[in-house]
Amino acid sequence: MIKVERPDEKKLDELGVMSWPVWEKEVSEFPWEYDMEEICYILSGEATITPEEGDPVKIRQGDLVTFTCSLKCRWKIDSAIRKHYAFK
Repeated sequence: MIKVERPDEKKLDELGVMSWPVWEKEVSEFPWEYDMEEICYILSGEATITPEEGDPVKIRQGDLVTFTCSLKCRWKIDSAIRKHYAFK
């Protein structure tokens, strides 16, 4: 499952998002499998994530995205992406 939210500053502060590490990736496409739950905040860029079982999900700047553990998907980065991330 992929959950996308549009958080306010208060929620970002509560989660401590700005202290999380940053990941960056150029325009590309690749398969991915999550072995832990990941939550990330998109700082810039856009991508389409297509789960093996489910509809494609578009993510963009300002989205707070949660990827469940065991999710198998394909990332298609449409414009270079930069995100804060944390694993649970």
